[in-house]
Amino acid sequence: MAERTEGGGRGDARDAPGYELPLLLFAGFRSLIDQLHAELARQGHPDVRPVHGFAMQAIGRDGATAVAIGRRIGVSKQAAGKTVDRLESLGYAVRTDDPADARRKLIRLTPHGFDALARSAAIFDRLRDEWAETLGRDRVQAMESDLRAVTPPQAFRLDAAGWLGG
Repeated sequence: MAERTEGGGRGDARDAPGYELPLLLFAGFRSLIDQLHAELARQGHPDVRPVHGFAMQAIGRDGATAVAIGRRIGVSKQAAGKTVDRLESLGYAVRTDDPADARRKLIRLTPHGFDALARSAAIFDRLRDEWAETLGRDRVQAMESDLRAVTPPQAFRLDAAGWLGG
């Protein structure tokens, strides 16, 4: 039986209670997201919040309606509309006429929005490299492979904001 270490952890992960796994996964996720946003702020995007990143991913390169954004991030059309309003006020998105349907508006990313996403991708690559330096590249690759093996194929969903919000 492993003994608890001074920090409250356990020396042998096999003895850890099951509830620690999701907490550790969430703590790793939160650590990456917090570091990402601190660096984005330093690089000229101080107002971007995690929900904005999910929404900008949902908007994508081709644009999307508020209904589609809401569905993709797991919130109501009204909540998606409020997020889009905020993205517009910050200069990350703009509403445009939908060429396929004059009754609808498409939300499109601005160059500022695309810049935030490109910087996010580069920052995530750097953060992954930092984890690889700390843990070892093979361990990070194995962790990613193991997580792919235990998660369903549709696991890459953007609706974390709605899921976490209840």
